[in-house]
Amino acid sequence: MKLVLDQNLSYKLVLSLDLQYPGSKHVKDLGLTGDDDEAIWKFASDYQFAIVSKDSDFLHRSLLLGHPPKVIQLRIGNCSTRYIQDLFIREEPVIK
Repeated sequence: MKLVLDQNLSYKLVLSLDLQYPGSKHVKDLGLTGDDDEAIWKFASDYQFAIVSKDSDFLHRSLLLGHPPKVIQLRIGNCSTRYIQDLFIREEPVIK
């Protein structure tokens, strides 16, 4: 499963999760930083990525439009990048 990480998440997660989620990207890597949600949604849909974000915007969009793409909304508040990394590694079977 490939993930596209929204700009509210650290770009460093892409490297640290490469073993579990190869091919994942950050919006920064794709030139989509600051773009509207529609552009990120279209990219994820066109290239079979799941969107990961702390914002509820993508979850609301998925409830209206269905999937693809799949959306993972992180409802964990302020936490370290390491915490998110550990969460994605620990919950890999559930996520996939």
